Amino acid sequence: MRLLREAGFERVSVTGRSNDGGIDGVGVLQLNDLVSFNVVFQCKKWENAVPPKEIRDLRGAMQGRAEKGIFLTTSTFTSNARAEAERPGAVPIELVDGEKLFDMFKRYELGLKPRTVFDIDLSFFEQFE
Repeated sequence: MRLLREAGFERVSVTGRSNDGGIDGVGVLQLNDLVSFNVVFQCKKWENAVPPKEIRDLRGAMQGRAEKGIFLTTSTFTSNARAEAERPGAVPIELVDGEKLFDMFKRYELGLKPRTVFDIDLSFFEQFE
């Protein structure tokens, strides 16, 4: 929920539990004063790559509930899953893999604190010997 709120979503709620119908949560993305989208999201903590079946399942679960879907995972997506997410004629599904998820946590500083690290440039000090 927190990540989606930081990314600009409103009215975010988590619905994920057993028999949740393939949806872990819902939210509204307000693009401007006139346009908003209902969005559903699915989260998977997986080690293996997410297959296309999971993308199709999310697309089916979102019918009549939302105009957009987001699939977030700690792992990656197979190339077939990526193709399925962008299949012509089907509602596109946004894919967020573990790497992109980490980048978002860095950007919004969620659970992470930035710090600056300096390496000593020994060649600079050689002139003072």
